[in-house]
Amino acid sequence: MLYSNGVRLRAIDRPDLPPFVDWFNDPEVRSGLAICLPMSGVQEENWFARVLQGPAEEFPLMIEIPDQENWKPIGSCGFKQIDWRNRSATLGISIGDKASWNQGHGTETMELLLDHGFGTLNLHRIWLQVYRGNPRAIRCYEKAGFIHEGCFREAHYRDGKYEDALIMSVLKPEWQKRRRSIVNE
Repeated sequence: MLYSNGVRLRAIDRPDLPPFVDWFNDPEVRSGLAICLPMSGVQEENWFARVLQGPAEEFPLMIEIPDQENWKPIGSCGFKQIDWRNRSATLGISIGDKASWNQGHGTETMELLLDHGFGTLNLHRIWLQVYRGNPRAIRCYEKAGFIHEGCFREAHYRDGKYEDALIMSVLKPEWQKRRRSIVNE
């Protein structure tokens, strides 16, 4: 498991799947994701079976926060498309528990994932796509040190209109410099 002050990341297990169906069937949660249709429990089970066949480094992680004496699941995150030759990976995150939005859990999760990606996995570049219409996510990524690289113009279709997909990344030296400045404050 990976820990920070207020977030824990752990492997997702089969009993964890029902909340994902609830989260991904909420149109407001789905609006920031590539998912555009409601999801069934069977579809989520099939997704989980496919994920189990992939590389361990790309297995998604459950995001949990302290809740009295236990840990409360609020979403998931992880690396995808790891390119070991170029030491690059995409990163994804979804906080499905809307009661946990706007509380800093996304930024804390991103920082924990970046520590893991650059420290444990020895990646050099971590990047992501985010829809222009998701300012909360964009701000989270900026706070975690991501830099705007570019834009896939009108690349995502939702609710009758096209939306830009922004490309953001952070490089290992940038992350190391940022971490040193935080420690020295």
